[in-house]
Amino acid sequence: MIRNCSVLVVPAQGECRVDEYQDIVTEDGVIDEVMPTRAYQAEPDVEELDATGLIAVPGLVNSHTHSPMVMMRGAAEDLSIDDWFNRKIWPMETNLTPERVRVGARLACAEMLLAGVTTFVDHYFHADQIAAAALETGIRADLAPTFFSSTGADGREAAYQAARDIRALDVPRITASLGPHAPYTVTDEDLARTAEVARAEGFRIHLHAAETAEQTRSSQDRHGATPIEILERTGVLDAGALIAHGCGLTDSDFRILANHAARTTVAACPKVYLKLAMGSTTPIKQLQHAGIPVGVGTDGAAVHNTLDVWESLRLLALTQKQREQSAEWMTVSDTLRLATRGGAAAAGLPNDLGAIEPGRRADLALLDLSGPHNQPLHDPRAALVYSTRASDVVTVVVDGNIVVRDRELVTADLSDILAEARAVAHTLVDLSRGGAVQHYAP
Repeated sequence: MIRNCSVLVVPAQGECRVDEYQDIVTEDGVIDEVMPTRAYQAEPDVEELDATGLIAVPGLVNSHTHSPMVMMRGAAEDLSIDDWFNRKIWPMETNLTPERVRVGARLACAEMLLAGVTTFVDHYFHADQIAAAALETGIRADLAPTFFSSTGADGREAAYQAARDIRALDVPRITASLGPHAPYTVTDEDLARTAEVARAEGFRIHLHAAETAEQTRSSQDRHGATPIEILERTGVLDAGALIAHGCGLTDSDFRILANHAARTTVAACPKVYLKLAMGSTTPIKQLQHAGIPVGVGTDGAAVHNTLDVWESLRLLALTQKQREQSAEWMTVSDTLRLATRGGAAAAGLPNDLGAIEPGRRADLALLDLSGPHNQPLHDPRAALVYSTRASDVVTVVVDGNIVVRDRELVTADLSDILAEARAVAHTLVDLSRGGAVQHYAP
């Protein structure tokens, strides 16, 4: 029982609102009731949490990230996208080991939970270790074990098996997707094989596509098709896909995506597009006109530097206004909806997450907006989009369990997580061994 809070109400359409003096009743990990304060008398064995002065928001969803890349935070700055991949990141990733991935994933889970992110949608290597970190810390996750075609059939099949193994954990808050990297690093044959496995076994596919206009032009020159056309002809869109970025979509791509709208979502990570000077951002207005749900993500901290979805949603609103040259586009309500309901769709759980409503999973965060950067509080919705900091998060609940209480992680020892990360981080950014896991030449 969460007592006496304000509640951010996020409808499927229209304006969000804030209802004051509310109680939230949860049972067995599900929201049972949202009602005026003291309208319900709790039984003696019900835990009560006093949330006076706090606002409850649906738990944020990081719709696309590579969580263990927190270990490379700040190690690849002021580089073009080509050099970022080829001189830094893909050479660094030759240093990946299961243990190093586990250390990074623990740090990432802690960072996200403390910032009110209750679910993350991940795409990375050694995904079993990311699952272990998510299980330990209590966060919700959808994990896509990543592969390149350069690793051969064995690497591809190992990634599929990793997804099966995560599913076999049989923990409802840990789900799995298939994770081919992108159409420019995965062959049509491997994409088609992935689509077959996805359809046969009920997986979704999470991959990068049309990240930049340059990638799209290169794909047309080399393959006679845009990345989205490749996803259509290989069956990926028919199987169901979460597409990261989509900044290089063409007019014909929107028509194709509209035909697969029931099984397609897109994740936008605006800070990355600014930092790598990628030329454009995710065309959210056009995607919404095509019926495609869009979520907000951070991508990896090796480029985004944080896993702070508050920062991402703020930049999303600003860059979308700039893109459309309209201050009236991407309202605070629309932005909050993308970070909550849009994120739920990106996580593959559109009916379970994304709103504080009876019947949905009890994933939420309680924030204190009394700080000077939020005051005076004329409109708490505007504060959530344009002023809120991760440090405003006080308490976090995932699946009905308190995982952050009074700004402290309660499911794991943060000092241990930080000490472990500091001890290992230098091994991840070491470039002395040479080589790279892949070469960026889309």
